[in-house]
Amino acid sequence: MNRTIVFTVLLAFSGFALTGCEQEKKTAKVSLAVVKKYAQATVLEGVVSNDKGVIRTGTVEVTDENGHSIAHAAVDSGHYSVEVPANTVLPILLTFSSEPGAEKLVAAVIHDTITKYEINPSTTAIAKAAKAMGGYTHANMTRAAADTIHTPDANKTTTGWRGDPTTQYGGWH
Repeated sequence: MNRTIVFTVLLAFSGFALTGCEQEKKTAKVSLAVVKKYAQATVLEGVVSNDKGVIRTGTVEVTDENGHSIAHAAVDSGHYSVEVPANTVLPILLTFSSEPGAEKLVAAVIHDTITKYEINPSTTAIAKAAKAMGGYTHANMTRAAADTIHTPDANKTTTGWRGDPTTQYGGWH
């Protein structure tokens, strides 16, 4: 009878040990960094502005995170259009400058499917905050945007506005 009890206890402990090992395997997260890049040459375009309005002239330079130049384009009446070569790895930065010594405006590009980018003080603040958080990732850019743009806490809801959705905008209540 002692052998049966000992065997049962050993079997129970081995089951717990296996379960514990399995639990460790389940909680361990493997992070595979997906490299995003432009599969083909892509034109990025948009408007450059500051607090006073559209900035008429200057240059937009496309660089990688390390500051290596990829492409550049002139700003004409506030608009820019620049072609980014195929196989350009993201993230990249769109940096506007108008004259030497002037503050530069920046927009970070992290998605290969978006081609229109505003460059302004808000995009600059978001890019700086994301960089400070550890880099230009989707999570950091989202968090930086939420932290940088000053929205009253009462308006930070999933719908983006307060109130009864049935009475807002001519609802039936």
